[in-house]
Amino acid sequence: MKTIRGKLLVYFLVFVVLFQVTSISIFISSNELTKSYHDSFQRFLLLNSISQKSEDLYSETKIVVTESNSDNEKDYFDAKQRLESEKDRLESSFDDANKIEIKNYINLIETFIHETELTVGFVLRDDIEFYTAHLEEARTASDYIQEAALEIIDVELTDYQSFYQNLQERNENFLLFTVFLFVTTILLAVFFALWFSKGITQPINKLAHAAKEVSEGDLLGDPVEIQSNDELKLLGNAFNDMRGDIHKLVEEIKDQSELDRLLKEMELKHLQNQINPHFLFNTLNTLSKMAYLEDAKSTSRLIDSVATLLRHSLGEIGKNVSLRDEVEVVRDYFHIQKVRFSERVRFKLDIDESCLAVEVPRLTLQPLVENAFIHGIEEKEEGGVIQLKIYQTGEIIHVEVSDDGVGMDQEKISQLLSQAKPDEEHVGHSTGIGLSNVIRRLQLQYQKEDVADIESELGKGTTIRLKLPIQGEKHANFNS
Repeated sequence: MKTIRGKLLVYFLVFVVLFQVTSISIFISSNELTKSYHDSFQRFLLLNSISQKSEDLYSETKIVVTESNSDNEKDYFDAKQRLESEKDRLESSFDDANKIEIKNYINLIETFIHETELTVGFVLRDDIEFYTAHLEEARTASDYIQEAALEIIDVELTDYQSFYQNLQERNENFLLFTVFLFVTTILLAVFFALWFSKGITQPINKLAHAAKEVSEGDLLGDPVEIQSNDELKLLGNAFNDMRGDIHKLVEEIKDQSELDRLLKEMELKHLQNQINPHFLFNTLNTLSKMAYLEDAKSTSRLIDSVATLLRHSLGEIGKNVSLRDEVEVVRDYFHIQKVRFSERVRFKLDIDESCLAVEVPRLTLQPLVENAFIHGIEEKEEGGVIQLKIYQTGEIIHVEVSDDGVGMDQEKISQLLSQAKPDEEHVGHSTGIGLSNVIRRLQLQYQKEDVADIESELGKGTTIRLKLPIQGEKHANFNS
């Protein structure tokens, strides 16, 4: 997989290589022009030097003729040596274009040198006739050398004019090439910048658009397709997978939520509508005996209590009720049990009336009192005491249901508070609602876990304490 960093490095290297090749080409071309110019100029200097040294050699030859001594002869040989060196340079300096002229010119220089040698030789032999003739030949050759040098320079100047024109054309071409290179570089830079930025911004725009769709709740949009094979493609694939996973998760949550809602609705309706047959049988049996032994007033009171209890338990479970209504139901339940068990069971109420305005889920207190009776007092032959206490500390209203019954161990307490398993043992006779159900509904109502405490000791009794936030009355009605 290519990376964005790798692409940037490749583009950078391409531009660097392009500029380096261009720079090297310009340098080589300029170097060739400079060398051509330098060679031409050096030939001019060499021809001028040969002309000057031929004049020097002729002058030294005349001096030897007029004043023959060792010093003059040494100067002559030095001058001749210098001219011969320049002649050797001349042979390697000119190309084939002027080969014939240069060859003739070199022959002329050799003839001139030869004539000076003959002149000096005859001077040493003191042959005045011959050295005079050869000196004249040397002078003539020297003149020819000067004229030939001028002709060669003229030819070189003609060639140089063509070279100069070519140089001018090349300079103009260099200017055009520079402008072309500048424009081309700008266009290429703009093209690559647009192309590269498009390769980045287009996928990012697609991702941004898809992210906006997700933020608006559209999890079924078209997948983001990114054509590049760099990190952006990996990001696009990861986004598509993430959106698919979110959609699956949301659907699973919706399904689970719907399932939970239906199950809770069925459970609550089932709990609403179930009335323990044993409880009804005992109550009706009591009513029958009361009707036989007493007059209709006590029976009527008992029937009213039963009716109130049943009406409350069969009410709309999703609606909150005031704590005062719950207390009235508990009073009726107390009345029913007192009629059934006479003095075997005693009930105590310690209620702060200022706390009764707070709203709680329906069937909160009566299942707790019934739980204390069934599992705490009913099993004791001597009976016992059940107490309902309501008071306020700070922003919390405490509801305590206490009994002096058989109690329970810590494992059972932890099980009730942690909802480890269904509270099958703690199910009431009249409503079918157990302690765990009450605690769970309070947790859902107030959106907190710490809503109940249980204190119990085997053989000494149990205290169940509900902690109801006062602000809880501002919450929406509990919905199963």
